[in-house]
Amino acid sequence: MTKKLLKKLGLSLFIVFILAQFFGPEKNEGDVATVEAFLAETNPPEDVKIILKSACFDCHSDNTRYPWYNAITPVNYWLNDHIKHGKGHFNVSKWNDYSLKKKDHKFDELIEEVEEKVMPLDSYTWTHRDANLSSEQIKAVITWAKQVRTKYALQMQRPE
Repeated sequence: MTKKLLKKLGLSLFIVFILAQFFGPEKNEGDVATVEAFLAETNPPEDVKIILKSACFDCHSDNTRYPWYNAITPVNYWLNDHIKHGKGHFNVSKWNDYSLKKKDHKFDELIEEVEEKVMPLDSYTWTHRDANLSSEQIKAVITWAKQVRTKYALQMQRPE
């Protein structure tokens, strides 16, 4: 390629990048109170509640705390995709819509994902250092989640 062609290509890409900044996906900025039903039913201890708010709710609820770099396209589309997938797997804002069996299953998955350190995602913890869970935090989350599953198991055994 000639130098002139490379300059034109570079300028064109720069213009497309600038224009793209005027567009972005819809933000996940629902009511933060939508997590209250989940918190009330599962009753996490205060340390676990802090972990949930810092490491889980941004991608697994209808309300996300966006970092400054979300204003940059295409990063905002990448973040939106993470949130969409996270909510598709487990959305605490829709907790009352889940059956008891589904709630139990979601907690089974939560335990597995946290134990295996799959969650929170590395791509999330790179920019959210407070979401990088210590061994003690992992243990606290798993202990709480197992208690919730025990409660659900007892409820599923009751005749209706």
